[in-house]
Amino acid sequence: MHLRADIWVAAYLRRCSSEGAYAVLRRRGAAEAGAIFVKTDRLDGFAALYGPAPQSELAELGIDRVWRRVHDQDWIETLQVEERIAKEIKFDPDLWLIEVEDRQGRCFLDLAKES
Repeated sequence: MHLRADIWVAAYLRRCSSEGAYAVLRRRGAAEAGAIFVKTDRLDGFAALYGPAPQSELAELGIDRVWRRVHDQDWIETLQVEERIAKEIKFDPDLWLIEVEDRQGRCFLDLAKES
């Protein structure tokens, strides 16, 4: 059973706060099943954007949600992340967007293995 997006987002925001990172919901999507994207900003001009990993990764790891970077480099310029976010919203206007500000670049997500 897949946890509703709105419940997962609320728990994730609390997790970030408890770890000392600032996190904010920038865009609310469909409550039951909206895709969730997470921007992690290191506050040095570089950021990363995480989106849902392929469903096959879920079965392998046995967890509810798995994430992957949606770009090749570990960190890209913040403007590039914002451009990618705009494209994703154009493709799926019901997506959720969370922004995490953390100088250490922590994302607090279960990441898929890189292939």
